[in-house]
Amino acid sequence: MKVDIIIHNGHLMTMEGKGVGYIADGAVAIKHNKIEAVGQTQEILREYTAERHIDAANKLIMPGFIDAHIHTGIAIFRGVAQDMSNWMQKGLWPFQKHLRPDESAIGSMVNIIEGIKAGTTTFCDYDGRMDLIVNNYKKIGARARVAELVNEIPDNIGDLPVGELYTFESSIGETKLNRNLELYEKHHDTEDGRITVILGPHGPDMMSLELLKEVKNHAEKLDTKLHMHVAQGDREINQMEKRYGKRSIEFLDEHDFLNERLIAVHLTEATDEETAFIAKSGASMIYCAGSIGIIDGMVPPVQHFLDAGGTACLGSDQAPGNNSNNMLNEMKFAAILNKVKYKNPQAFHATQALRMATIEAAKVMGIDHEAGSLRSGKKADIILVDLTAPAFYPVLTKPIRNIVPNLVYSARGDEVDTAIIDGKVIMENKQILTIHEKEEISKAQQTAENIASRAEEDILKADSDILQMVRDGLL
Repeated sequence: MKVDIIIHNGHLMTMEGKGVGYIADGAVAIKHNKIEAVGQTQEILREYTAERHIDAANKLIMPGFIDAHIHTGIAIFRGVAQDMSNWMQKGLWPFQKHLRPDESAIGSMVNIIEGIKAGTTTFCDYDGRMDLIVNNYKKIGARARVAELVNEIPDNIGDLPVGELYTFESSIGETKLNRNLELYEKHHDTEDGRITVILGPHGPDMMSLELLKEVKNHAEKLDTKLHMHVAQGDREINQMEKRYGKRSIEFLDEHDFLNERLIAVHLTEATDEETAFIAKSGASMIYCAGSIGIIDGMVPPVQHFLDAGGTACLGSDQAPGNNSNNMLNEMKFAAILNKVKYKNPQAFHATQALRMATIEAAKVMGIDHEAGSLRSGKKADIILVDLTAPAFYPVLTKPIRNIVPNLVYSARGDEVDTAIIDGKVIMENKQILTIHEKEEISKAQQTAENIASRAEEDILKADSDILQMVRDGLL
């Protein structure tokens, strides 16, 4: 049978079954944008011929990573809000209030480049002006499951004293919800299904109950998911208790949000009881280890969520908090922080971390029928990882296999050699083929400098911890 591409002679991990689905001398046949067959090299070469053969000797063939929660629209502020308190109000907002929509899209492209070069093939992007950002995914060729960030928060939130109750503006919420609905109408299931759209309420503290219910009603009509921050910090809990006299999870349960439709991001401030309750409700969870570790110095209750029967996965969050949108980095953070939290080296093992960046992420996002693992009929989203890189030395397969631990605990991302998305070779020999990488980075650098110049007065007024570190010569 004739196919388009055969990848062969590699170490293969399908991520099927309960583990990683390892095949020692594996091959994948690709026809159009789908996987035609997966198996041993000898079997695939006997049954199929192809226009193109990719020899994966000394490489790992595996599904591309799924970054389940990322805000690429604020990538342009990487590194401006680390090692500080009041991260959002004093660190991010003085910059963000000066960000124009076109500038957000310019910075977003660099974030996507970063992700692809480290093996991410699916981006679950959740940000403002997604109507502009979505065009980056169409241009570069990545898979994306996008949502507009819907809230009713005015631009002057950063001017409020820390802890003061937010003001809501219904016109802002209406505009953003309409953008999310228009995004769905215009872009959902486009690019041969490579681009899909869900709804993105920012958080229960960021919008009125009326708007929150309206978003939920639209999600039910469209039969789609709700991507939402839940119990993401003490700031949120403080706002909820002041406004409603309830913590976030009790509030959401009271208004029928806790079900399979909800993707709850972070749960940083959830108690063990709340965590188990939301897990049993059918809602899923996204754990952003690096971001919450850096911003809050905390380890969200992801293992407790899993132990209670919930489905959870990993996301990298945003560059101003996490600094790195690299799922290999995220897997390592997730595993190590939980080992430390539980004082147990067996906790959160490498395979668990890897599954949470592939097949479990696909389940959480509702795309496991087409992504997250390699099997016949699924979309051809595949990466090749160079096992001759020093980080993988030595490669052992008998009597134990060490490829997975080395991938999670040692690899940095630059070992990813090739990325195939939707059956097309997007990156080869570590070079992205669909855009001019250096030009995009240069354009984004100039844009970031322009924003910093415009924002200088507000940055000085915020008088953040990181600004003081600059004054003290520590940065």
